[in-house]
Order: sequence, then C-alpha cells, then structure tokens
Amino acid sequence: MVGFCFNGNCEGNMRNKALIAVLAIVAVAVLYRLFSFTPELVGFSGPTMGTTYTVKFVTNERSPSTIDIKDSVDQVLVRVNKLMSTYDPSSELSLFNKSNVGQSIDVSRDIAHVIGAALKLSELTDGAYDVTVGPLVNLWGFGPGAKEDKVPTQEEIESAQQKVGFHYLSLDGVQLEKTEDIYVDLSSIAKGFGVDQVAATLDSFGIHDYLVEVGGEIRTKGMKDDGSHWEIGIESPGGGHSVAQKIIQADNLSIATSGDYRNYFEKNGVRYSHTIDPKTGKPITHRLVSVTIIADSVMLADGLATAINVLGPKKGLEFAERNDIAAYMLVKEDFGFKEEYSKAFKSYLN
Repeated sequence: MVGFCFNGNCEGNMRNKALIAVLAIVAVAVLYRLFSFTPELVGFSGPTMGTTYTVKFVTNERSPSTIDIKDSVDQVLVRVNKLMSTYDPSSELSLFNKSNVGQSIDVSRDIAHVIGAALKLSELTDGAYDVTVGPLVNLWGFGPGAKEDKVPTQEEIESAQQKVGFHYLSLDGVQLEKTEDIYVDLSSIAKGFGVDQVAATLDSFGIHDYLVEVGGEIRTKGMKDDGSHWEIGIESPGGGHSVAQKIIQADNLSIATSGDYRNYFEKNGVRYSHTIDPKTGKPITHRLVSVTIIADSVMLADGLATAINVLGPKKGLEFAERNDIAAYMLVKEDFGFKEEYSKAFKSYLN
C-alpha cells in the first residue's frame, strides 16, 4: 500500500505520532503507579547534635526515594548544628559568643528566630529560663570540653552568675548585640527547632504522614500506613528507655520532654542535675523529675519543658495553668512517682 501525504508535511506528522505515542506510554506508567502503588512505613536514623535522630514516614505515589529524603534531612540537621552548637567553635553562635561587648552582629534568620523565641521565654518566666545560662552550665561540667564531676565553690558560682542575664542580650531584626560579657546557650531549644525544620522538609516533599524525633523531642503528622495513630510513650524516670509511664496518641503534635534523670553526676552521695537554676546558680533540687509539653512547635515545647523543669512542681504547674500550656509532670515521691498535669493537657490523656 502506498501512503499519501496530502499536506506535504509527512515528517511533521510522523513526529506528532511519535510524541503522542510517548505521551501515551508515560500516561499509562503514571496511571499504573497511581493505581498499583501501596503505601509503606519506612524510616531512617543517624547522629546529630550530640544525640540521635529518627524519621519515620509513609510513602506516597509522589514521594522521592528514601535516600534522597535522608540526604536532605541530614543537610538540614548539619546546618542547624553549624548555626547553634556551642561545641563547634566555628558555629555562628560560638562566633557571636566570642564577639566584643557592644558589637552588633548580623546573624542568620534562623538564629534570630530561635534567639527571639528564647528571649520571649526568658521574659515570660522572669528569668527561670535564661538563654544566657551557659556560663553556669559550663561551670558545672555540662557544657563543651572535658566533663569533670566537680562541685564548684560558691565564689565560682557567684562569679559565673555575673555573666548571666538575658536582659544583656538585644535582638533587632537580625542584629544581635550583648551589652555585657555573656554567653548564649541554645541547647535547651535548638533540638526542638531542628525537629521543626526536618518536619518542614518532609512537608516540602509532599509527605503527609510522619514522625520526626531528635533526642526525645518529637513532631508527628497524619497517621501510620495502616491507619493507626502514632503513639508516643512518656518515659518512666525509674524504668529506662523502654518503659513508658504514659502513652499518648499523637497524630498532629509537637512534643518535648525535659528531665533530670539522664544527664547528671553524683558526688559524695549527692546527685547534681544538668538543669541549672539561673537564680541560684546551682542544679535544681526539687522533686520534679520530668516535664512533657505539647505546644504549637517543638522549639516552643522544648524551651517550655526546660522552663517548667526549673520552676518546679508547684510554680511550674501554676505557670502552665496561667499561660494555658499543655504540661504533664512526674514528681518523685518516697515510693514511685506522682502524675500532675495542667487542664490543657487533659484532652491528650487516654
């Protein structure tokens, strides 16, 4: 059979037919993926910020490969650490801490955002939470450098307290300045910010169901692949990592816990917590051993958990009720632990 070309553009027609054929193949492949795809719960983990992180998410027909997602998450966490670590002498925060008094420094928007939130918490708690508590943290051996289980003298404590005071720190947009020789420590809020940043990365990939955890601070969204809820266990201070004091169904939550039962040292029969009260210059001594906070962001929950842990059981609960904060506390008694929680937290309990 002889083919005829009526418009004189046989080559163009052939190209059009080839293009249509390719598009048809692509459409079939896309439709096959859409109708044959089975969501899976996958995950990965790694080291970060002196601790570990874990990401679990449910795949969908548009999500990238797990390797690509992990690479992006690692980049996000490396960046947060490079900005806010006091253990890295070249981090943006370390460079600011080394800057001269009265020198205005332009900082990144992320640092400005976190320090701005920390300053608000410092003001809200009247200094029970103080973003400049670093000199005392370091003095007690819980900061950068070799860890030494040593109780400082009262003179050393009072000397370090002279370098603590959030009111000596001012932030104007992205310009940060100190009016006295202070040392900013974001360890009580940076992990929470890191979780929020990882969650934002997963959102950008179109992932709708996930759990992100960094050092015990957690953000969840959606549900698992089988339609069940994410479940978060609040660790029992007396039972180790695998024992849960309380289980929370957490479908869309930002949650953080602060406690004195992991990071501490003992000297002459006395236990010294890593949580320092800026007003006494010493580790906390009350019986509040664990605070769990649910808030709008993990960064905020992280900072609030530390603040209430410093305030103690009575003042901490009063602070939570006054500010409508969802707080769950474990208070040590002679035998076991007593649960206390704010009205805002009650709806999360099973």
